Amino acid sequence: MKSSDVKTKLSGLMALMPAWGMHRLRERTAMNADEMYRSVMMADPPAEETPSDAAERQYRFGTVWGRDGLSIRDRRFVTLACTSADVDVDAMDAQVYAALKSGDLTIGQLNELTLHFAVYCGWPRASQLEGCVRAQWQRIHDEQGEAAPAFPQLGVEDLGPADPARRVAGGVRSFEEINLVPAPSQDSPYFYSGILSFVFGHLWLRPGLTRRERRLITIACVGVSDAKNPIWSHVTSALGSGDLAYAEMEEVILQFSAYATKARAEVLRNVAVQWQESHT
Repeated sequence: MKSSDVKTKLSGLMALMPAWGMHRLRERTAMNADEMYRSVMMADPPAEETPSDAAERQYRFGTVWGRDGLSIRDRRFVTLACTSADVDVDAMDAQVYAALKSGDLTIGQLNELTLHFAVYCGWPRASQLEGCVRAQWQRIHDEQGEAAPAFPQLGVEDLGPADPARRVAGGVRSFEEINLVPAPSQDSPYFYSGILSFVFGHLWLRPGLTRRERRLITIACVGVSDAKNPIWSHVTSALGSGDLAYAEMEEVILQFSAYATKARAEVLRNVAVQWQESHT
């Protein structure tokens, strides 16, 4: 990324912060950007970096990651989705390693994140994330001088209800509870087999992640995908359900902006602001 591009991006992000509750920025601890980087990434900052990379790292770890309003663990869900959508392999490796090494996410939770990400950002991208998760799981155990435990073999019970009618009925209920609108018609493969049977009849009901955690992943995924209708649906339903408070949504969008683009963050923010204005 060119230095001028980074300066433009950072100035834009900083300009957005007052509208996202700059007054709630917490008192800074003694932790500077390098210390925050070590705490989040479980590694030392790069020994050598370009001025643009240094400026970006200073913003992310000196300003964003240490804010109140969203835990570091919650911020990891957003960041993992953004870096994986970008298929930035080095960044993916670093973020997956940090999530595992810190203990913020278990290997089971990361595997579940990969499946959820596949649905909302695409299976080809998710195949790269699957590889990163496996590689970093091995790396951590190599560092400890021990064999990495094999992933457990899954049985048919992991696939959810075998009865198709029961599965679709559960999908209808789940869709309406999550999206806060009536379920779609059952007259196309996309809605019937895809949305109702699999996405809401199985994926969102899997026990590996909470509904709130799936919200964090989904909002980031639809944001980087520039998907207008899903953005509206998932931002407003996350707020309307109470799974995310408005202040938390502000922080989700700020974290997203640090790893996606200002333009994409603005789309999320505009939807959140419209929702807030209609409910005050």
